Amino acid sequence: MKPFKTHSGKVAVLNRSNVDTDQIIPKQFLKRIEKTGYGRYAFFDWRYLPDGSSNPNFELNLEQNKDATILLTGENFGCGSSREHAPWALSDYGFKVIIAESFADIFHQNCLKNGLLPIQLESKSIESLRLKAEDPNFQLQVALEDQILTDNTGFTFSFDIEPYWKDMLLHGRDEIDLTLLCEEKIDQYEQERRATFL
Repeated sequence: MKPFKTHSGKVAVLNRSNVDTDQIIPKQFLKRIEKTGYGRYAFFDWRYLPDGSSNPNFELNLEQNKDATILLTGENFGCGSSREHAPWALSDYGFKVIIAESFADIFHQNCLKNGLLPIQLESKSIESLRLKAEDPNFQLQVALEDQILTDNTGFTFSFDIEPYWKDMLLHGRDEIDLTLLCEEKIDQYEQERRATFL
């Protein structure tokens, strides 16, 4: 994974609660074995009309949300099944950060494991950002090291993240990378065990 240190981007508002993983990436698109290529199917049932054309009433299809890299949404985002394809789809769509009042636990973990930063804020902060995002020029900056969100109007918001996941994101590591940091010790252990049975 690429290290996540800071990010600046446009905010798209999906003002909905209890968005489940089947809406994020419907089950009929789970046949791929790669982590890429899912972005075109993200929010498929909301994003497209039955004839395949773009749904002009869906929030993310609005012109003001084009090229947004930060998603601002409601409570209990990512509920439902535990499919890891959901953060894959959101990342492939172009999102780097998801801000919500709350997340489903497994979805939250899957985001962190795949380099997508989930940020939980209280409802008052969410509402403040939602109003600011009505301005098409609104930009939000995320500094993971300092755990601070700042915007281009001078406001700041702090957020929490577990130190373990913060370190993993800052260094662009997944759990396999973490294991490989101990490769020398693993090799030494294997050699010692091999010598014991020879």
